[in-house]
Amino acid sequence: MIRSIVLSASLLAATAVSAQDLPTAPYLPLDMAQKAAQAALDACAAEGYAVSVAVVERSGATKVLVKADNSGPHTTGSSVGKAFTSASLGRDTAGLANFIGENPQNDGLRDMDSRLVIQAGGLPVRIGGALVAGIGVGGAPSGDIDATCARAGLDAIGAE
Repeated sequence: MIRSIVLSASLLAATAVSAQDLPTAPYLPLDMAQKAAQAALDACAAEGYAVSVAVVERSGATKVLVKADNSGPHTTGSSVGKAFTSASLGRDTAGLANFIGENPQNDGLRDMDSRLVIQAGGLPVRIGGALVAGIGVGGAPSGDIDATCARAGLDAIGAE
């Protein structure tokens, strides 16, 4: 019995050491996510658009959500969905919409996950080449405007 305990303890110790040596995944720090969201919101506000902006982690969990005064009730779901789509698929949502439109055999992507919003306005967030998050803007009169505001968010934090 003592031999089993000693063997178990030595195996657990080896596991603990190797777990400490594992690299941590890159992520987007909260302060950068907040800065990106605010910059995107401000860019749209400067053009007279009341929008919502979401930043989601690579895992898809919402990290930041800001909603402008007088923005429509649908804008929060739209922004989160666009951010989720970009983070989970690693693509901008306008490019994804075009890809599906030009390749009808890929239309099933729209139904792959109920959280996906495949309309312009979502961009992947890459830092040092690593996909760390997604940003989504919803509520401007066109997805192209949403995407321009999202790009302002990325520019504010030096993301790719």
